[in-house]
Amino acid sequence: MYAINIEEASAGERQSIGGLSVDSAFHEFIEQELLPAIGMESGDFWCGVEEIISELTPTNRRLLEIRDELQEKIDAWHKNRQGRKWRQAEYSQFLRDIGYLKHPGRPFAISTGNVDPEISEIAGPQLVVPVSNARFAINAANARWGSLFDSLYGTDVIPVEEGRSEAGAGYDPVRGAAVTKYAIEFLDKAIPLSGASHADVVSYSVTIPMRYAECFGVLADGRKVQFAEKRKFIGWSGYGDDQSLLFCNNGLHIEIQTDPGHPVGKSSPGNIKDVILESAITTIQDCEDSVAAVDVDDKVHVYRNWLGLMQGTLEATFEKNGKTQTRRLNRERKFIGTDGSQVILPGTSVMLVRNVGHLMRTDAIVDKNGEAMFEGLLDAIVTTACAISNTRQKNQLLNSEFGSIYIVKPKMHGPGEVAFSNSLFAHVEDLFRLPRNTIKIGVMDEERRTTINLQECIRAVRERLAFINTGFLDRTGDEIHTSMHAGAFLPKEGIKAEPWIKAYEDWNVDVGIRCGLPGRAQIGKGMWPKPDEMKQMVDSKNSHPESGANCAWVPSPTAATLHAMHYHAVDVPARQKELSSRPIASIDDILAPPVGSLADLDAQTIQSELDNNVHSILGYVVRWIDQGVGCSKVPDISGVGLMEDRATLRISSQHIANWLLHGICTEDQVRATFKRLAGVVDAQNASDPTYKPMTRNLEQSNAYLAACDLVFKGAAQPSGYTEPLLHQYRLRQKSIQA
Repeated sequence: MYAINIEEASAGERQSIGGLSVDSAFHEFIEQELLPAIGMESGDFWCGVEEIISELTPTNRRLLEIRDELQEKIDAWHKNRQGRKWRQAEYSQFLRDIGYLKHPGRPFAISTGNVDPEISEIAGPQLVVPVSNARFAINAANARWGSLFDSLYGTDVIPVEEGRSEAGAGYDPVRGAAVTKYAIEFLDKAIPLSGASHADVVSYSVTIPMRYAECFGVLADGRKVQFAEKRKFIGWSGYGDDQSLLFCNNGLHIEIQTDPGHPVGKSSPGNIKDVILESAITTIQDCEDSVAAVDVDDKVHVYRNWLGLMQGTLEATFEKNGKTQTRRLNRERKFIGTDGSQVILPGTSVMLVRNVGHLMRTDAIVDKNGEAMFEGLLDAIVTTACAISNTRQKNQLLNSEFGSIYIVKPKMHGPGEVAFSNSLFAHVEDLFRLPRNTIKIGVMDEERRTTINLQECIRAVRERLAFINTGFLDRTGDEIHTSMHAGAFLPKEGIKAEPWIKAYEDWNVDVGIRCGLPGRAQIGKGMWPKPDEMKQMVDSKNSHPESGANCAWVPSPTAATLHAMHYHAVDVPARQKELSSRPIASIDDILAPPVGSLADLDAQTIQSELDNNVHSILGYVVRWIDQGVGCSKVPDISGVGLMEDRATLRISSQHIANWLLHGICTEDQVRATFKRLAGVVDAQNASDPTYKPMTRNLEQSNAYLAACDLVFKGAAQPSGYTEPLLHQYRLRQKSIQA
């Protein structure tokens, strides 16, 4: 079990409060910023925190011990059967015997109440963003609405050959016409006219023939054509030619903006100057895998940004094109409804906050036994308190109309750990005198023991569950670590092609539907990893709503707007109803490790796989350790930008560790690969003035040493997690920089 080295961590002054030793910087944040924001007395807060630490620390510690004990039994089982024929039934029974695989209980349906419709009913894109970056966090929250014209014009969805210039090289009317044509085709599918195309419209007209307003398309000959489904017209703002028309399809809003005097509108059908899509319905503000928060200063920064988002006061000022700009949260959007009433729509996404898992500790608070507090306990307390401030602010619409607080909880292993989170949230609710189940939980199905026991995990939080999802990278990392001694894992592309991954993805949806999530909670899918490859995303990511998922992760606001088109094309609730009658995915397929005989792999294939893994590790770790960047677009070995966080690092490091264990490669070969590719990564970052080349002195580069340790010590890391080593080397680097 990983325990933080308090001497190596922050060495600031501390405050003694009851039996607690509290870092002074953290104490100041709590006393001067957080408690005034929620109107809570200091004594009540610290007394409650000490009680939570005292009551829950032993259970947290024991749960981590159980992880290790189960892993030791699984390792021994595989070692004892090396060379023997694989028998799936024997393996499954063994997992049941040791308590790893639970017998499912009786069917049930979750009963979560007071869930906002953005989570319970509306299907749409979900952004995930490091809350430590204020500018990114604000942009993500504001991505509730996005320009379809801008998203098409600035990406490869519209091929370059359809315009005279590269995307982003200044406005090109030819490219603009291609964008308008694409958007018109989208409108014809999402909100079609009766007997005409939006391309035939010269203007749009709102009339009030009786009690309710109606919208028409006016053709060149003066004829008015109705919309095929008149109910999709919701309202409008503005009058005459310069107006905004609001529609709703599959629960998502579409805003057509017209203006004949606009440079785009004057030459577009219907004088359309833009189409605004409701895009990121929800946003996960992340305190976990996409941030590098290793000490108290980092944690306070993360908490302060989350507090600012909840209070509506967070700002980000920066220089762009020689001008100073300031980003703030968007205000609500107002329209006149078809019945004359005012329609007010939120300007921002419904925000969830992702806490850390159960593993790590923080010396922000040290208990009476001299032990650093489990970081997951602290996250639950502080992020909840920050969210409470949202109900007291006056700057924007409430994040939740019900006052619900949404916490995504990652890296839980099985029903016992999920039940522990349920208990933790109940304790936090009692601390702040919140009604039971005010805190809703998102259960990330990214660990093997959670996947195979998903029904019982959901049962443990059936009154507060708001979200489940799949995450291929972390799930694969845990698959490799859990089955480290089962054999050599296939190359990454081979792992993806094995039956277990499709079974895992289908199983999550099947179990979610059977446990009553439709209409009450989200079923989500994972991230699109290539932020510059938007055409490929548009061509393929419709598979997520088709799979029955009512949200899927995207890496940027632009990607959210483009992905939103998929939810106009697929009626997810209807799709979930169709899938409810299919046979449930095979648990045997899920439990079959993607290992095999790699004797046929030639040396070139092995080296290519090592190159890709090592390059990915170095490219990510160097920014994490030297710059404290937890999530970034990292060029792969071919120069293609990929969004990477600790999940991508986990799978790459575990994969090489597995190959070393089974003799697919040698330590000398891997070390030579690290040394060679350090130079490649340095060259790719040469234009960054803040970048510190590793190859100047590999033996003194904390980033390089951390990357190597992640592989050569990978098999010994708890569940294959990267956090312990990353934190150790980042703390060391920060002390050098200080």
